Amino acid sequence: MKKICFLIGNINHSGGTERVTTLIANQLAVDHQVFILSLVFGENPFFEQNTSIVNGSLFNKDISMRKNFLVAVSKIREYIISNKIDTLVVVDSISCVFTVPACIGLKVNHICWEHFNLKVNLGSRFRDLGRWMAAKWCNQIITLTERDKTFWDERFNLKRSDKVVAIANPTPYEIQDNLPLLDYKNILCVGRLTYQKGFDLLIPAWAKIHDELPGWIVTIVGSGEDEQKLRKMATDYNVGSTIVFAGQQKDMKNFYRKASFFCMSSRFEGLPMVLLEAQSYGLPVVSFDCNTGPAEIIDSGINGFLVQNGNIEDLSDKILKMCKESNFEIFSKLSLEKSLSFNISNIIFKWEKVI
Repeated sequence: MKKICFLIGNINHSGGTERVTTLIANQLAVDHQVFILSLVFGENPFFEQNTSIVNGSLFNKDISMRKNFLVAVSKIREYIISNKIDTLVVVDSISCVFTVPACIGLKVNHICWEHFNLKVNLGSRFRDLGRWMAAKWCNQIITLTERDKTFWDERFNLKRSDKVVAIANPTPYEIQDNLPLLDYKNILCVGRLTYQKGFDLLIPAWAKIHDELPGWIVTIVGSGEDEQKLRKMATDYNVGSTIVFAGQQKDMKNFYRKASFFCMSSRFEGLPMVLLEAQSYGLPVVSFDCNTGPAEIIDSGINGFLVQNGNIEDLSDKILKMCKESNFEIFSKLSLEKSLSFNISNIIFKWEKVI
């Protein structure tokens, strides 16, 4: 039995990173002693944990991690030593700026778990620094996709090593008894109304074809800072009556059950969990082939369509094609089957190899 510690920002949060961390930790806790160490707070995990998991935190209030750099490094090192940690999994590469110096001289299996993709730093030079440090000093780097693994291999000249391993996030979604129908005439989109999610690309794409699809609507579930801009855009493109802005929703099942298929217009992703949720309902997916994730989930022409990244014309064509797809039932069946490959039982054995 090994002692495994996951270092995360704040396990109290309800985001996708916290959810998949909890999923992996719960599964590993069956055979190992698992610790989850939050940088701040962490005393009230949002997702249900295995009762054997030990939660801890570096700080009990929001602070400047930059100003408290040395204190954070010291606290991480002390935690590793006092709990005799065998494997440290750093959830988000930016935190490697703390863990690399904290692990100097320690016999600990130091793993960086990348949750975005290497070509996106979310405006933080510290993330760039953390990634460089991980490539140089971590024992292993886990990416969410094979494509992102190639980015790491190429940027840091790691092709000849086995340092970078692609392990997809497990799906937290159970297979649903649901039969999507084109008769619903409803295209579902889910995500924050922000630049990343590309709804400003979806709206002009939809405007090009909506006249050819009488009765069809696009339902956008989510909220965000671009909402008013996107609503105005829909009006300006004369598609305001065929786009429903449903806002943020806690209960998504009825939206999935009333959808014909799913559409994702993101400019970039890590491994988009929303696509796994859509597939658990048997929804075929039309998505930009952005970096990274969609190409790992969608087998284009089989259970959905990949669209040339950022190409509005191609997005229009693929949406129109799906709306008229003669093999739609087969697409739906194969979408469900693809979802099964992301089951936790198919993912955890890869984790056992690296810890």
